Amino acid sequence: MREIRVRKLCVNICVGESGDRLTRAMKVLEQLCGQAPVMSRARLTVRTFGIRRNEKIAVHATIRGEKATELLEKGLKVKEFELLSYNFSNTGSFGFGISEHIDLGLKYDPSTGIYGMDFYVVLGRRGERIGHRKHSNSRMGNPHRIKITESMEWFKKSYDGIVMPGKKKKRTMIRRRR
Repeated sequence: MREIRVRKLCVNICVGESGDRLTRAMKVLEQLCGQAPVMSRARLTVRTFGIRRNEKIAVHATIRGEKATELLEKGLKVKEFELLSYNFSNTGSFGFGISEHIDLGLKYDPSTGIYGMDFYVVLGRRGERIGHRKHSNSRMGNPHRIKITESMEWFKKSYDGIVMPGKKKKRTMIRRRR
């Protein structure tokens, strides 16, 4: 009952512009996942990047089940099963990025190009549905939630992975106007 498992794997390719590059990224993600990806839109207009609000700039796909663990295995093989400690969140999930999609085993096509992608893994336990269901939902207990240390231990145990200490962030002093 308390065993940790992969609930879902989210794969994201952000191109930063709409058009031909975005459709090619969509084809790459469809080859990789075996399902139709969804396009994401920009939330804000950023003039320095040339992005307008509601412009399609990225594609993502959510994978569950055996396909998710298989794709996660490929992605971690590219990272050589090494993650930094700041790759893990407080809710027990973790994420990492890959700079070239051809490292995952896809064949290089000059007309498509090379795309980097982000992997985000959401971990869970059985019984988490009680907080999301419509009929008689209730709160999940604190001991049943996954902590950051538990997710790191799960990663080390199930993939023989290495969690390396990340860089410490400098605490900058915030000056307030009076």
